[in-house]
Amino acid sequence: MSVPALKQAPLHEHTRVMGVGAYRPDVIVTNDDVCQWIDSSDEWIRQRTGIITRHRAPADVSVIDMAEGAAREALQKAGIEASQLGAVIVSTVTHPYATPSAAASLADRLGATPAPAFDISAACAGYCYGIAQADALVRSGTADYVLVVGAEKLSDVIDNTERTISFLLGDGAGAVVIGPSDTPGIGPSVWGSDGSKWDAIGMTNSMLDLREHAAAGKQGAALSAGEAAVTDAAVWPTLRQDGQTVFRWAVWEMAKVAQQALDAAGISADDLAAFIPHQANMRIIDEMAKQLKLPETVVIARDIADAGNTSAASIPLATHRLLQENPQLSGGLALQIGFGAGLVFGAQVIVLP
Repeated sequence: MSVPALKQAPLHEHTRVMGVGAYRPDVIVTNDDVCQWIDSSDEWIRQRTGIITRHRAPADVSVIDMAEGAAREALQKAGIEASQLGAVIVSTVTHPYATPSAAASLADRLGATPAPAFDISAACAGYCYGIAQADALVRSGTADYVLVVGAEKLSDVIDNTERTISFLLGDGAGAVVIGPSDTPGIGPSVWGSDGSKWDAIGMTNSMLDLREHAAAGKQGAALSAGEAAVTDAAVWPTLRQDGQTVFRWAVWEMAKVAQQALDAAGISADDLAAFIPHQANMRIIDEMAKQLKLPETVVIARDIADAGNTSAASIPLATHRLLQENPQLSGGLALQIGFGAGLVFGAQVIVLP
C-alpha cells in the first residue's frame, strides 16, 4: 500500500529576541522593612546578598496581571500584534492554580487566541527553558512568533519570619518575543537538571498536606479562630532552601554550564557585550564572572540590588534594565544563565535586541 507523503511546516533557519518588556510592582520593600520580621540588619543583607530593595505586588495584582504588563511592552517593542503569536509560554512557580494555566488566560487577555498556551515550572531556570522551547518552535516552523514570559509573585509563598530565603525574594515579570531572523540570534541551549538535590530548594508542605490538615481539623475538636489561624499558617506551603548547598552548586557547577553555552555558540568570553545571570545573589554573580574570566568590557547585570531574586522573572527583568541603562549594548552578544529549584539550569548566548 502506498502512503502519501506528509507535508511539513516550512523551517526558519535562525531566530532572535525581537523585544523585551518588564513589569515591576510599585511596592518597594527595603532591608529595614525586612528586618521587622527577621533578626538581621541592612548591612548584613547587603554584604551577604547585594540586595538593597525588592519589589512586591499588592494583593490585587496577580501573576497574570504582571505577565500582561510585561508582555504588552515586549509586543510593542517587537512590532508584533498578539494575533500573530504562534505560542504563549509563561514560566512561573507562583501562579496559584495548578490548572488552568496562567498562559491560557494571558493569551486571551492579549488577543492571541487561539495560540497554544502553556506554563513551565522550572523555577529560576524557567525563562531559559522558555527560550529553548520558543527557539525550537520557531526554527521548526511550528510558530512564527512566540511570547516567553517569566512572572512571579513570590510574596505569596514566603514566610517573612524565616531566614533561608524569604528576605531575598521579590515580585515582577519580564517578557520577550522570539521570531525568525536572517542571521543567528540565539545560540544552542545548554540545559538540564540534577534531581539528586531535589530538596535543596522547595516548599515546606504539599497541597495534599494542606488538604489532610483541613480534613483533620473538621474531624477533630473545634478550634478557636486564633488557634485555627496559627495552625493554618504553619501548614501553608512556603519556600525554604539549604543556602550553603545551593550556593556551592551555583558557584562551582553553573560556571561550567555557562562556559558550555559559550562553547556551543562558538564564541569566547572576550566576544561578549553582557553577562546576564539569574539574579540570585550578588556574590554568586561575582564569583561566576571571575571563573568565566570575563573582561572588564563585559557589562554584568546586577538588577538584584533593586529587584531582589524574582525567580523566572529575573533574567528578562535584568535584560530590560540593562538595555535601558546601556542602549549601546543593542546588537551585542549576551550570555544568560538561569538555575534554581529542581535543581535545574539553562543557558544560551543571545543577540540583544
